[in-house]
Amino acid sequence: MKVQVVAVGKIREKFLVQGIREYAKRMGRYGRLEISEVKEESYNEPLSEKEIKQICRREGERILAEIKPRSFVFALDRLGEALSSQELADTFQRLAVSGTSQLVFVIGGSLGLDPRVVKQADRVLSFSKFTFPHQLMRLVLLEQIYRAFTIVGGERYHK
Repeated sequence: MKVQVVAVGKIREKFLVQGIREYAKRMGRYGRLEISEVKEESYNEPLSEKEIKQICRREGERILAEIKPRSFVFALDRLGEALSSQELADTFQRLAVSGTSQLVFVIGGSLGLDPRVVKQADRVLSFSKFTFPHQLMRLVLLEQIYRAFTIVGGERYHK
């Protein structure tokens, strides 16, 4: 199975880069991982609601351009559905059985996701009601994807 993470912005913190590399390496045995970074809009605060929408729209256009047809798209949004690791693994298994071979996970920028991206997603997930830095979410997401694959494979990691 191919997993693509489409994320706004670049990771600069070494500890996050190292963690992301580690989970990317571990996931290699389950399929191909691709991380697509799209340009983050620069801005000066304070922002009006209109400016926030414009920034999210521009970032959203870049995100949508990275998503390949026939992909199953998960958008990460704080208003999404919360799943357990087991439920995510069950979802992966159902998708694989139904013939889905491309999973895409979308992480927006610091201002959130364009509503068009959320609308086009097949499933909207929330990791918590907490707000996390979008760079940190990339590492947390990769760990959970890896964990779900180990659950599907009946391996020990997830216990």
